[in-house]
Amino acid sequence: MLLKADASKFKLGILWWFLEPLMWVSVFFVVFNLILDSGKKSGDFILFLTCGKFAFIWFSKTVIQASGSIVASQGLVGKINMPKSLWPMAAIQESLYRQSSVYLLLFLILIMFGQYPGFAWLWMIPIFLVMYLMIVACGLVGSCLVCIVRDFQKLIPLGMTFLLFTSGIFWDVRDIGSPEKTELLLTMNPLAFMIDAHRQVLMNDTAPDTLHLMAIALGSGAIIVLSIKFMRNKSKYLALKVLT
Repeated sequence: MLLKADASKFKLGILWWFLEPLMWVSVFFVVFNLILDSGKKSGDFILFLTCGKFAFIWFSKTVIQASGSIVASQGLVGKINMPKSLWPMAAIQESLYRQSSVYLLLFLILIMFGQYPGFAWLWMIPIFLVMYLMIVACGLVGSCLVCIVRDFQKLIPLGMTFLLFTSGIFWDVRDIGSPEKTELLLTMNPLAFMIDAHRQVLMNDTAPDTLHLMAIALGSGAIIVLSIKFMRNKSKYLALKVLT
Protein backbone atom coordinates (compact mmCIF):
# COMPACT_ATOMS: atom_id res chain seq x y z
CA MET A 1 0.00 0.00 0.00
CA LEU A 2 2.80 2.43 0.89
CA LEU A 3 4.57 1.70 -2.38
CA LYS A 4 1.40 2.31 -4.38
CA ALA A 5 0.73 5.54 -2.48
CA ASP A 6 4.27 6.74 -3.14
CA ALA A 7 4.08 5.86 -6.83
CA SER A 8 0.69 7.56 -7.23
CA LYS A 9 2.25 10.96 -6.43
CA PHE A 10 3.85 11.07 -9.89
CA LYS A 11 2.38 10.68 -13.36
CA LEU A 12 4.91 8.01 -14.34
CA GLY A 13 4.32 6.19 -11.05
CA ILE A 14 6.33 2.99 -10.62
CA LEU A 15 8.35 3.76 -13.75
CA TRP A 16 10.34 6.26 -11.66
CA TRP A 17 11.81 3.33 -9.68
CA PHE A 18 13.66 2.40 -12.87
CA LEU A 19 14.01 5.79 -14.55
CA GLU A 20 15.84 7.46 -11.65
CA PRO A 21 18.82 5.06 -11.51
CA LEU A 22 18.98 4.96 -15.32
CA MET A 23 19.08 8.75 -15.47
CA TRP A 24 21.87 8.85 -12.87
CA VAL A 25 23.89 6.35 -14.89
CA SER A 26 23.30 8.44 -18.03
CA VAL A 27 24.50 11.63 -16.33
CA PHE A 28 27.63 9.95 -14.97
CA PHE A 29 28.33 8.37 -18.37
CA VAL A 30 28.13 11.69 -20.20
CA VAL A 31 30.32 13.51 -17.67
CA PHE A 32 33.01 10.92 -16.99
CA ASN A 33 33.18 9.00 -20.26
CA LEU A 34 32.23 11.51 -22.96
CA ILE A 35 33.42 14.78 -21.44
CA LEU A 36 36.29 13.71 -19.16
CA ASP A 37 37.20 10.60 -21.19
CA SER A 38 37.58 7.82 -18.62
CA GLY A 39 39.51 5.71 -21.12
CA LYS A 40 37.08 2.79 -20.83
CA LYS A 41 35.00 1.33 -23.64
CA SER A 42 31.49 2.78 -23.64
CA GLY A 43 29.77 -0.57 -23.05
CA ASP A 44 32.12 -1.56 -20.25
CA PHE A 45 31.78 1.83 -18.57
CA ILE A 46 27.98 1.69 -18.72
CA LEU A 47 28.02 -1.68 -16.94
CA PHE A 48 30.63 -0.38 -14.50
CA LEU A 49 28.45 2.63 -13.64
CA THR A 50 25.23 0.61 -13.52
CA CYS A 51 26.59 -1.90 -10.99
CA GLY A 52 28.00 0.85 -8.80
CA LYS A 53 25.23 3.41 -8.99
CA PHE A 54 22.34 0.97 -8.57
CA ALA A 55 23.92 -0.41 -5.38
CA PHE A 56 24.75 3.09 -4.10
CA ILE A 57 21.22 4.39 -4.70
CA TRP A 58 19.78 1.51 -2.68
CA PHE A 59 22.13 2.27 0.21
CA SER A 60 21.95 6.07 0.21
CA LYS A 61 18.24 6.58 -0.38
CA THR A 62 17.25 3.92 2.14
CA VAL A 63 19.55 5.14 4.91
CA ILE A 64 18.44 8.75 4.43
CA GLN A 65 14.77 7.76 4.47
CA ALA A 66 15.17 5.44 7.47
CA SER A 67 17.16 8.06 9.40
CA GLY A 68 14.32 10.57 9.21
CA SER A 69 11.48 8.08 9.62
CA ILE A 70 10.90 8.45 13.39
CA VAL A 71 10.96 12.26 13.23
CA ALA A 72 8.64 12.16 10.20
CA SER A 73 6.15 10.12 12.30
CA GLN A 74 6.25 12.61 15.16
CA GLY A 75 2.47 12.61 15.59
CA LEU A 76 2.24 8.83 16.04
CA VAL A 77 5.33 8.68 18.24
CA GLY A 78 3.64 11.01 20.72
CA LYS A 79 0.38 9.02 20.79
CA ILE A 80 1.40 5.37 20.52
CA ASN A 81 4.04 3.59 22.58
CA MET A 82 5.56 1.34 19.93
CA PRO A 83 9.13 0.08 19.40
CA LYS A 84 11.01 2.97 17.81
CA SER A 85 12.81 0.58 15.48
CA LEU A 86 9.47 -0.06 13.74
CA TRP A 87 9.63 3.16 11.71
CA PRO A 88 13.13 2.82 10.23
CA MET A 89 12.53 -0.88 9.57
CA ALA A 90 9.30 -0.06 7.72
CA ALA A 91 11.22 2.40 5.51
CA ILE A 92 13.96 -0.15 4.92
CA GLN A 93 11.50 -2.89 3.96
CA GLU A 94 9.64 -0.57 1.61
CA SER A 95 12.91 0.24 -0.12
CA LEU A 96 13.85 -3.45 -0.24
CA TYR A 97 10.75 -4.30 -2.27
CA ARG A 98 11.46 -1.42 -4.67
CA GLN A 99 15.14 -2.25 -5.08
CA SER A 100 14.44 -5.93 -5.70
CA SER A 101 12.70 -4.82 -8.90
CA VAL A 102 15.54 -2.45 -9.76
CA TYR A 103 18.08 -5.27 -9.39
CA LEU A 104 16.10 -7.26 -11.96
CA LEU A 105 16.64 -4.30 -14.30
CA LEU A 106 20.37 -4.42 -13.46
CA PHE A 107 20.54 -8.09 -14.47
CA LEU A 108 18.64 -7.33 -17.69
CA ILE A 109 21.08 -4.55 -18.61
CA LEU A 110 24.03 -6.86 -17.97
CA ILE A 111 22.54 -9.50 -20.28
CA MET A 112 21.81 -6.89 -22.96
CA PHE A 113 25.52 -5.94 -22.95
CA GLY A 114 26.69 -9.55 -23.18
CA GLN A 115 27.26 -10.40 -19.52
CA TYR A 116 25.35 -13.65 -19.17
CA PRO A 117 24.54 -15.35 -15.84
CA GLY A 118 27.00 -17.95 -14.58
CA PHE A 119 27.63 -19.81 -11.35
CA ALA A 120 29.54 -16.80 -10.03
CA TRP A 121 26.28 -14.83 -10.05
CA LEU A 122 25.07 -17.00 -7.16
CA TRP A 123 27.41 -14.92 -5.01
CA MET A 124 24.89 -12.10 -5.41
CA ILE A 125 22.67 -13.84 -2.86
CA PRO A 126 25.09 -13.38 0.09
CA ILE A 127 26.17 -9.99 -1.28
CA PHE A 128 22.55 -8.83 -1.39
CA LEU A 129 21.93 -10.12 2.15
CA VAL A 130 25.06 -8.46 3.56
CA MET A 131 24.17 -5.23 1.77
CA TYR A 132 20.75 -5.40 3.41
CA LEU A 133 22.30 -5.94 6.86
CA MET A 134 24.61 -2.97 6.35
CA ILE A 135 21.68 -0.78 5.32
CA VAL A 136 19.65 -1.86 8.36
CA ALA A 137 22.59 -1.13 10.67
CA CYS A 138 23.19 2.34 9.20
CA GLY A 139 19.46 3.12 9.06
CA LEU A 140 18.91 2.27 12.73
CA VAL A 141 21.94 4.23 13.87
CA GLY A 142 20.93 7.17 11.68
CA SER A 143 17.38 7.21 13.05
CA CYS A 144 18.73 7.30 16.63
CA LEU A 145 21.13 10.13 15.84
CA VAL A 146 18.44 12.21 14.13
CA CYS A 147 16.12 11.75 17.14
CA ILE A 148 18.81 12.85 19.58
CA VAL A 149 20.25 15.71 17.53
CA ARG A 150 18.03 16.89 14.67
CA ASP A 151 21.03 18.41 12.89
CA PHE A 152 22.08 14.94 11.79
CA GLN A 153 19.20 15.05 9.31
CA LYS A 154 21.28 17.62 7.41
CA LEU A 155 24.62 15.87 7.94
CA ILE A 156 23.61 12.39 6.74
CA PRO A 157 22.90 13.47 3.11
CA LEU A 158 26.25 15.28 3.17
CA GLY A 159 27.86 12.03 4.32
CA MET A 160 26.23 10.25 1.37
CA THR A 161 27.78 12.78 -1.00
CA PHE A 162 31.16 12.02 0.58
CA LEU A 163 30.57 8.30 0.06
CA LEU A 164 29.51 8.96 -3.54
CA PHE A 165 32.99 10.27 -4.31
CA THR A 166 34.96 7.83 -2.14
CA SER A 167 33.25 4.50 -2.87
CA GLY A 168 34.32 3.99 -6.48
CA ILE A 169 31.03 4.76 -8.21
CA PHE A 170 32.60 6.30 -11.32
CA TRP A 171 36.21 5.19 -10.74
CA ASP A 172 37.72 1.79 -10.01
CA VAL A 173 39.04 1.28 -6.49
CA ARG A 174 41.57 -1.16 -7.97
CA ASP A 175 43.15 1.60 -10.08
CA ILE A 176 44.13 3.99 -7.27
CA GLY A 177 47.74 2.83 -7.14
CA SER A 178 49.29 0.25 -4.87
CA PRO A 179 47.39 -2.85 -3.66
CA GLU A 180 47.97 -1.61 -0.11
CA LYS A 181 46.00 1.58 -0.78
CA THR A 182 43.21 -0.40 -2.40
CA GLU A 183 43.02 -2.81 0.54
CA LEU A 184 43.01 0.10 3.00
CA LEU A 185 40.14 1.81 1.18
CA LEU A 186 38.10 -1.39 0.98
CA THR A 187 38.69 -1.99 4.70
CA MET A 188 37.91 1.56 5.83
CA ASN A 189 34.87 1.93 3.55
CA PRO A 190 32.58 -1.14 3.61
CA LEU A 191 30.35 0.42 0.95
CA ALA A 192 33.31 0.58 -1.45
CA PHE A 193 33.92 -3.11 -0.83
CA MET A 194 30.27 -4.00 -1.45
CA ILE A 195 30.17 -2.04 -4.71
CA ASP A 196 33.42 -3.66 -5.83
CA ALA A 197 31.97 -7.07 -4.91
CA HIS A 198 29.00 -6.39 -7.20
CA ARG A 199 31.38 -5.72 -10.09
CA GLN A 200 33.68 -8.64 -9.36
CA VAL A 201 30.75 -11.07 -9.46
CA LEU A 202 28.59 -9.59 -12.22
CA MET A 203 31.29 -8.30 -14.59
CA ASN A 204 34.33 -10.47 -13.87
CA ASP A 205 32.69 -13.74 -12.74
CA THR A 206 34.94 -13.65 -9.67
CA ALA A 207 34.00 -14.54 -6.10
CA PRO A 208 34.31 -11.71 -3.55
CA ASP A 209 36.59 -11.83 -0.51
CA THR A 210 34.45 -14.09 1.69
CA LEU A 211 36.25 -13.23 4.92
CA HIS A 212 35.76 -9.52 4.29
CA LEU A 213 32.12 -10.12 3.38
CA MET A 214 31.61 -12.12 6.57
CA ALA A 215 33.28 -9.42 8.66
CA ILE A 216 30.88 -6.78 7.30
CA ALA A 217 27.93 -9.10 8.00
CA LEU A 218 29.04 -9.75 11.59
CA GLY A 219 29.81 -6.09 12.22
CA SER A 220 26.44 -5.02 10.81
CA GLY A 221 24.65 -7.69 12.85
CA ALA A 222 26.31 -6.48 16.06
CA ILE A 223 25.34 -2.87 15.33
CA ILE A 224 21.74 -3.92 14.62
CA VAL A 225 21.47 -5.79 17.94
CA LEU A 226 22.99 -2.90 19.91
CA SER A 227 20.82 -0.33 18.12
CA ILE A 228 17.58 -2.21 18.77
CA LYS A 229 18.57 -2.73 22.41
CA PHE A 230 19.32 0.98 22.76
CA MET A 231 16.02 1.95 21.15
CA ARG A 232 14.12 -0.35 23.51
CA ASN A 233 15.88 0.87 26.64
CA LYS A 234 15.66 4.53 25.63
CA SER A 235 12.23 4.44 24.04
CA LYS A 236 10.76 7.22 26.21
CA TYR A 237 13.91 9.32 25.89
CA LEU A 238 13.81 9.11 22.10
CA ALA A 239 10.10 9.96 22.07
CA LEU A 240 10.74 13.06 24.21
CA LYS A 241 13.59 14.16 21.95
CA VAL A 242 11.35 13.81 18.90
CA LEU A 243 8.54 15.82 20.51
CA THR A 244 10.69 18.63 21.91
